[in-house]
Amino acid sequence: MYAIIKTGGKQYRVEEGQIIKVEKLPVAESETVEFDRVLSVIDGENNKFGQPFVEGAKVTGKVIEQGKNKKIIVFKYRPKKRYRRKTGHRQPYSRVLIEKIEA
Repeated sequence: MYAIIKTGGKQYRVEEGQIIKVEKLPVAESETVEFDRVLSVIDGENNKFGQPFVEGAKVTGKVIEQGKNKKIIVFKYRPKKRYRRKTGHRQPYSRVLIEKIEA
């Protein structure tokens, strides 16, 4: 059984017991989080698809870690104009353990 959820502007295929890395959630570590924007739930012969979301379906997870990804370098450059800008960026994320899928 798996579900497709939407969070942080992205879609994720999740199963129970799976650990996913999503955009940062406003929840502290070791707290539970519910994803109610479930696009579909697939369970063998019982398939549910939402338009756009499945009513009454939710996915429950537990936030394991809040962190930041590796730094990426943003370098802007204009040739022959003496223009150079170098900055870095670290995107925050949340690591979530999927505990339960309800449909």
